[in-house]
Amino acid sequence: MALIYIVEDDQNIREIESFALKNSGYTIMDFECAKDFYHQLAEKVPDCILLDIMLPDEDGLEILKKIRSIPDTRKVPIMMITAKTTELDKVKGLDLGADDYITKPFGIMELISRVKALLRRSMNMEDEKFLSAGDIFLDGEKHMVYVKDEPVDLTFKEYELLKLLIQNQGIVMSRDVIMERIWGIDFEGESRTLDVHIKTLRQKLKNTGTLIKTVRNVGYMIE
Repeated sequence: MALIYIVEDDQNIREIESFALKNSGYTIMDFECAKDFYHQLAEKVPDCILLDIMLPDEDGLEILKKIRSIPDTRKVPIMMITAKTTELDKVKGLDLGADDYITKPFGIMELISRVKALLRRSMNMEDEKFLSAGDIFLDGEKHMVYVKDEPVDLTFKEYELLKLLIQNQGIVMSRDVIMERIWGIDFEGESRTLDVHIKTLRQKLKNTGTLIKTVRNVGYMIE
């Protein structure tokens, strides 16, 4: 069964999360600070990480950055769990590479359901090494994008969004499907997050950004 790391400084919440996930059949290791978490992460990479933002020794977003910068842990599914509720906090975490986001207080059944979905998506994810569309070339091994051999600096979510569109060239991807596949949660009332990412992605791709087409009232596609 999957190994899950919980990084949470609130003992009550940490115990509740651990108890619920253990009862669902998962193997759990929990940590109240970044130092202990890093030590164990160096020993063994888990299948999933539940990460709080407000920690005593290091901000959870900084931990997220480090996890995504290390090749061995870059693809580990991460769910941010925090009391922060503003859209800016959510977008910041997702842009840095979080796969899901749940705010306190939350229901145990919802937590378990989201963890299962996160693990399922991770296990079923196809990871093609090289993809292309027009002058856009995506190198999955280096996690890099090039346009006419020139590197393009994308955020984690911009990269994943472009990858999804290229994987489905010629197919219109609905907004709901994109949100579920890239962000993994229902962004009801916050769907403009997708529009902002599409806009910045087009800008960074320059002339080739025109390959990304808007299909009114449906979603987006790459021709």
